[in-house]
Amino acid sequence: MRRLSLATVGSVPPAARSALDPRDLTIGMVHLGVGGFHRAHQAVYAEDAMTAADQTGWGISAVTQRGPRVRDQLHPQDGLYTLAVRDTEDVRYRVVPSVREVLDGPSETDTVLDRIADPAVSVVTLTVTEKAYRLDPATHRLRTDDPDVRADAAGRTPVTVVGRLVAGLRRRRQADAGPLAVVSCDNLNENGMLLRRAVADYCTLLLRDDELAGWIGESVTFPSTMVDRIVPATTDADRAAIGSMLGLRDEAAVIAEPFSQWVIEDDFRSPRPAWEAAGAMLVPDVRPYELTKLRTLNACHSLLAYLGGLAGIGTIADAVAVQDLVAAARRLAEVEVRPTLPPAKGIDHHDYVDTVLRRFANPALGHTTSQVAADGALKIGPRLLDTIADALSRGNEPRIATLAIAAWLRHVVVRRTDDNAPLNVDDPAAAAMRAAAQGRTDVTAVRPALRAAGICDDLLEDRRFTGLVEYWYVEFDRAGTVATARAAVE
Repeated sequence: MRRLSLATVGSVPPAARSALDPRDLTIGMVHLGVGGFHRAHQAVYAEDAMTAADQTGWGISAVTQRGPRVRDQLHPQDGLYTLAVRDTEDVRYRVVPSVREVLDGPSETDTVLDRIADPAVSVVTLTVTEKAYRLDPATHRLRTDDPDVRADAAGRTPVTVVGRLVAGLRRRRQADAGPLAVVSCDNLNENGMLLRRAVADYCTLLLRDDELAGWIGESVTFPSTMVDRIVPATTDADRAAIGSMLGLRDEAAVIAEPFSQWVIEDDFRSPRPAWEAAGAMLVPDVRPYELTKLRTLNACHSLLAYLGGLAGIGTIADAVAVQDLVAAARRLAEVEVRPTLPPAKGIDHHDYVDTVLRRFANPALGHTTSQVAADGALKIGPRLLDTIADALSRGNEPRIATLAIAAWLRHVVVRRTDDNAPLNVDDPAAAAMRAAAQGRTDVTAVRPALRAAGICDDLLEDRRFTGLVEYWYVEFDRAGTVATARAAVE
């Protein structure tokens, strides 16, 4: 079967073709972290914005962060790929043309830096995952003692996100290429502020370059954003189905749900795409939307992943089908999270919760519990711990949020389902947490593991928190996951 490319895109079924000719598009954006989410989200908004505004100057130079796999998928296809949008009843396909260049960050760093310094580029976006920012979990500042961060600052070819970004900004300053917006699209509270602060720390504390830091402060903005779309991993069966529809082989295809949301802080000194014409919201303050999503959608996602994993359930949709588990998620959102949220214009929280749980129930996505449960140590802070701290400050009992923490701990420390099947855990703090537990998996492992994961002393010293976590941790072992979730809701 021939492969999707500029040479073959003319044979794509008309319903899946873009209104844009990819040959007409020029590069105006750089994106760091060209995974499936970017291809299903920001790259689609870029296409829709160009179509709506009749523009062609917002093509994307997409950069891989950890290796050439995605480049090698997209490069033979001239950046083209298929997005399959699935709901419970049908699938809609579109070939997305907005990625016009694919670079491997580790091996093509110099070209990446030139792109960031290109005067034609005025926006850099990022989806690099929470852990790639190298932030201290307690202070949320750049870990300036991180060996890779320090090596980047010492002058080697940069490998970290902040090191690579600052090197590009330095080159842009030298080229007098004008202002730039750096737009984080990762699931971090106030992601723009955190990235801006990490860049400033790198410049002033490691590079000792106050002039560069000053130029960045004057010329570069870091708008915060909230992004939302469920994008499961693409399977061989998915690629086969898309190939059958296209009549072409597509090694870079992505799958997504119909729902998509992007809220962007309106803080730009440089030109940008007309994202609002594509359905994005440009607002003065992203925080209410960000907190709503992180503490409601992301927290419920994590809860269902941890509970589902312990119960031996493979997908989020199957976890939602268990009444006691979905009841726990609803209680978390409506009883524990809702009182901690500021108003978000245009969002009714009860309707939002209904929409979230309906999206999770979409069986066409096949989103696995293990995929959502990954990197828990980096996710539990904004998703769960902040809600717990706010609830305790109000004198409320965070039963379900602590249930989620206990379930995460059993994933990392015990690594077994209720039926004693092994659980594969991908968590950056796992080794430190198990070392702190000293081989124990009973309740005495809870506090040492939490401390090793970087949980702040204020929570560790609050028996309202640790007492609940320890209680649920024991109950999972005694009664099983579903019964424990049921008891937590009662």
